[in-house]
Amino acid sequence: VQLQASGGGLVAAGDSLKLSCALSGRTFSDVATGWFRQAPGREREFVAGIRWNGGTTRYADSLKGRFAISRDIAKNTVYLQMNNLKPEDSAVYMCAAGSRLIWSTLGQPSSYGYWGQGTQVTVSS
Repeated sequence: VQLQASGGGLVAAGDSLKLSCALSGRTFSDVATGWFRQAPGREREFVAGIRWNGGTTRYADSLKGRFAISRDIAKNTVYLQMNNLKPEDSAVYMCAAGSRLIWSTLGQPSSYGYWGQGTQVTVSS
């Protein structure tokens, strides 16, 4: 599976941004896709995940209500809608995919075998 993340940029606090992650390389019926982020000097942090088959979602507790993950099966793309952005949301955002991933491990980077290159999100105060 190849993943290509896009949509990052520089925005002001309170703005919205929508990231995209295009998947290619195989069928994805058994795949779950996650968004992670990593700021300088900090560990990689789980943001949200979605099961390709059925669309079940899960979020980091601290981001519920502001972020929304979705997928477009026809476009083989997963999205991350981010609203009311804050300076502390600034990070490199990465999408990842794992096949036959155990749902309880969705938030663990080690559960994913495929990673995209990341897209920078910077939120100014």
